Amino acid sequence: MTIKEIARLANVSSAAVSRYLNGGYISEEKRAQIKKVIEETGYHPSAQARTLRTKRASLIGVVVPKINSESISRVTEGIGNVLAARGYQMLLASTDNNAKKEIEYLHLFEKYPVDGIILIGTMITAEHRRFLKNARIPVVVTGQNTKYANCVYHDDYGAGKAMGKLAASLSGKHKHIAYIGVTREDKAAGASREDGFRAGLKSEGRELEEEYVRISAFRAESGYEAALSLLDEETDIGVISCATDTIAAGAIRALRDRGIRLAQDQPALPDADASADSCRIAVTGFGDNQLLKAATGGIPTVHFGYKTSGIRSAELLLDVIERGEKIPVEMKLGFRLVRGSEGSM
Repeated sequence: MTIKEIARLANVSSAAVSRYLNGGYISEEKRAQIKKVIEETGYHPSAQARTLRTKRASLIGVVVPKINSESISRVTEGIGNVLAARGYQMLLASTDNNAKKEIEYLHLFEKYPVDGIILIGTMITAEHRRFLKNARIPVVVTGQNTKYANCVYHDDYGAGKAMGKLAASLSGKHKHIAYIGVTREDKAAGASREDGFRAGLKSEGRELEEEYVRISAFRAESGYEAALSLLDEETDIGVISCATDTIAAGAIRALRDRGIRLAQDQPALPDADASADSCRIAVTGFGDNQLLKAATGGIPTVHFGYKTSGIRSAELLLDVIERGEKIPVEMKLGFRLVRGSEGSM
């Protein structure tokens, strides 16, 4: 089946069919006629022919740190929705949180016939900066703020500060506040969240003591080990705040293995056993993971608009590809503090 045959069956010109297939202007009457014929015949335009005609492959490379992550799945859902609506397909590459693999995939996609790249970034190294400055195709970075490419990122510092204030209110005056963070090479989840958390504590007259700080990988198992280290080496902990909900899940398991009750957002009842309450520890996180919420009833956490960030990133990239937008864009998205048992969207 060719465009000419579709045109003959729809009783329109070949040019009209071409405009329909490429998203150009066409009257509603002709659009309906062409659509009907395409649906009845099962016609699929040749991808190679469209590439030659439009000079675009209608393919977008998406580099993600891992695929078994609820937050990443939300981002990619947003990206996929926009790409599908505008006639593009997504090529997905997972790096397992390996910055060197990110660079490898970026160069691979640049050589492959994709029209642009979305990098869901974990860190921006010198190699990342070099690639972004010299990239031959449009690139949008999601989740990290960088001046070397258009980017969509979250207010991690503001979220950390809000969580620091909440942690101070959850911890008793004579209880210590602990923090399980991630590498500060990750400027968003690592440096910005921790710096904001410290600022939030300071605004409430509290301080994060270094002996109550641990570093974890982005895995529940690593969070478990970090929490055990805190529980075995430090005393009088009232709150363990974690840089991600995944790490928080590991911390919660560590508490249970040590026979320590998880303190939810609400205070103990007035007639509760004081000695039992003294053995409770609150755990907080970032990410509003719905599986963790289902398992625990909800912990204090931060809801980021991950799906929105994917939508905005895809729209931004396609604007550059299709319209040649040249104005640099740094888009910061907000957050919402979730106090344990609240619903989330």
